[in-house]
Amino acid sequence: MTRLRGLWTAAGAVTLLLLSGCAQAGAGAEAPPSATGSSGVPGDGDTLMLRVAHSGGFVGPDALAGRMPETSVYADGRVIFNGPVPAVYPGPALPNVQVLTISPDALGALIDKAVAAGVEDGADFGHPGVADAPTTEITVWTASGEQKVGAEALNEARADDPELTAAQKQAREKLLAFTEQLNKMTTEPTGGTPQEYRPETLAAIVRPYVEPGDGLPERPQTAEWPGPALPGESLSPTTGLSCVTATGKQADAVLAAAKDANSATPWISGGDAYSVRLRPLLPDETGCADLKAAR
Repeated sequence: MTRLRGLWTAAGAVTLLLLSGCAQAGAGAEAPPSATGSSGVPGDGDTLMLRVAHSGGFVGPDALAGRMPETSVYADGRVIFNGPVPAVYPGPALPNVQVLTISPDALGALIDKAVAAGVEDGADFGHPGVADAPTTEITVWTASGEQKVGAEALNEARADDPELTAAQKQAREKLLAFTEQLNKMTTEPTGGTPQEYRPETLAAIVRPYVEPGDGLPERPQTAEWPGPALPGESLSPTTGLSCVTATGKQADAVLAAAKDANSATPWISGGDAYSVRLRPLLPDETGCADLKAAR
């Protein structure tokens, strides 16, 4: 598994005041059947306890494969999430992934809040009349094991969508409120400053470089690829995407080079040019295989 490098502990414990209405910590957050400390939190800090992610939507195959979960919460209290990005083109070469740390009590309260919001296998959120919108998927570990739900167009659908029943509208309102509170926890932290997430393993989704035809007067400046030889292993024969992973000094070199690049930079490896989407791997991910299942 990947493990966080750097000074993420500097974030400190974040008190989730916005979740003060939740039940007491641990009431609905029984750990998986692994080594467990006295606090009820699994001994393996990389155990995933809660995740909010998007699937589908009108995006390209490389964006699907490289899309980061919105928020991932782990048993040791790490909250890893997507930070803000500048609204410019081309965008940064590396996504702005940040991390903060919450206390065991706050973690238990967060799990309780997710359960209260309706994260339970079989929950019905209906099918709104919205095309090409992503599905919000929320996974949480509870006393009953892993629970997962998906709500289509959770942020895009109208509150009065005629395709939804009254019960489905009510369920979606509760789930949306939970995601908004979770977003507030990361955008307005109350107990510490989020830090840059530096992964042990960095993945790169690769495709042959094609001139963008975006009308910009200058061709993007090329950069020498300092990681493993491209294009790497195939992710999907139908899309032509491939993948490589970098660790240790190679990962450090790619991260350093990415600071002087952007999302349109052609990377040169073995004399050929490639477009690369960088994707930091999370603590519960191990390699390119984790990206093959992206939807």
